[in-house]
Amino acid sequence: MDSRKIFTCSPTEFDSLALEIFRYQYRENIVYNAFCKHLQLSPDKVRKVEEIPFLPIQFFKSHQILTGKITPELTFTSSGTTGQLTSKHLVAKASVYRNSFLKSFRLFYGDPEDYCILALLPSYLEREGSSLVYMVNDLINKSGHPESGFYLHEHKKLAQKLVELDSSGIRVLLIGVSFALLDLVQKYTFSLKNTVVMETGGMKGRKKEMIREELHTLLKQGFGTVNIHSEYGMTELLSQAYSRGHGKFECPTWMRVMIRDPEDPLTLLSHGKSGGVNIIDLANLYSCSFIATQDLGKLHPGGSFEILGRFDHSDLRGCNLMAL
Repeated sequence: MDSRKIFTCSPTEFDSLALEIFRYQYRENIVYNAFCKHLQLSPDKVRKVEEIPFLPIQFFKSHQILTGKITPELTFTSSGTTGQLTSKHLVAKASVYRNSFLKSFRLFYGDPEDYCILALLPSYLEREGSSLVYMVNDLINKSGHPESGFYLHEHKKLAQKLVELDSSGIRVLLIGVSFALLDLVQKYTFSLKNTVVMETGGMKGRKKEMIREELHTLLKQGFGTVNIHSEYGMTELLSQAYSRGHGKFECPTWMRVMIRDPEDPLTLLSHGKSGGVNIIDLANLYSCSFIATQDLGKLHPGGSFEILGRFDHSDLRGCNLMAL
């Protein structure tokens, strides 16, 4: 299957392409095929997108999720505490991932060349296999600005550089993991005018978890910005959604979010109701494009969505299929 048409599909073509990819992955993905058969759902019974089964994201911890007989070019791994199983995403074609994140970034923010990109991602830089580091590193290279780059724990150096660049009128993108951005504004206070501050979520055990609204209030106060932007992605996906403020995420045209009933994972909920987040990521052509995440969310008219939190293990329903 040609991956190029994924990134040129219009909203009206999304459903037919998603069904085509479902049939392809049902046929060529051993794990997804077994999962669908366990649910007694086959292509002849699935006539519309809403009927496609979503693979629980935990399968990426216990199985190799790969569509077709292709040797993966990349393997991305999730972060995890000692002794905890981590997810592995086998990426058959690195070019598909690069296409996805570059086209999505340009859709929401324009060309990387228009920014000086500063990245504060300590927990991700300190391990191997991070899809986020891979993406940001490529954006930094595309930026071409001599001051673009990664920072680990050099808060003083980063603070000085941020003030210097912002005050000179250069467009800056500061992208950072939530706990690291909080660490920065606890030490320094800013009044940024030309900087987009983007958090990538997750305290990763470094600080107490807090709701996004509380996090953004602290970051807006610390950075002196009107809005805090957010990136929503994960190891098991090849596409990202972005929020340019107020916690509402938007998807590129090849990605769609649906909300499932927490008590019945095969039932989808209407706009405004809270439930489990299901994601269609057509860029996941060679793994699985239909993922049931462990996030709780709410869908809004027009396809935007917000993330409300995560299921804990006692909340999970319908995931006893892991023995497949």
